[in-house]
Amino acid sequence: MRVLWAPWRMAYVGGAAAAGCIFCSAAETTDPREALALAQHPAIVVLNKFPYANGHLLVAPRRHAADFGALPAAEFQVLMEVVQRSTALLSEAMRCDGMNVGMNLGAAAGAGVATHLHWHLVPRWKGDTNFMPLLADTRVIPEHLEALYDRLQPLFAGLTPA
Repeated sequence: MRVLWAPWRMAYVGGAAAAGCIFCSAAETTDPREALALAQHPAIVVLNKFPYANGHLLVAPRRHAADFGALPAAEFQVLMEVVQRSTALLSEAMRCDGMNVGMNLGAAAGAGVATHLHWHLVPRWKGDTNFMPLLADTRVIPEHLEALYDRLQPLFAGLTPA
């Protein structure tokens, strides 16, 4: 049997939950690389530390909000522009064939961080599904998160709504 090493997964599988809100922490950090924060204003764009696929990003409002309906129209518009621009930048960088963009509202809907709204941007490639998630409950992520951050950060450095 071959062994696939993914040691960073243990923090998720067996580790304690992070204290506080990951999005609020990323918005206020003085070390964006450590937080994997590609953008902090006008919205938070971070690499998912436990990705479904290589390049999996999370986009969240700076304001801590769990209620989708509570976002003022102007703030929602800015967020959608950031999601749209992030999707374009990510597609360019990852050379993917498609992308899943979505959100889970509430813990019952699958939100891992139910107290802070966020969108998932997941690059997809033709034929990117394989037997590993089905048989071994393991995803294969070919690029280390810090290397991916270093590659994407220059593209996202000047992110502003279109």
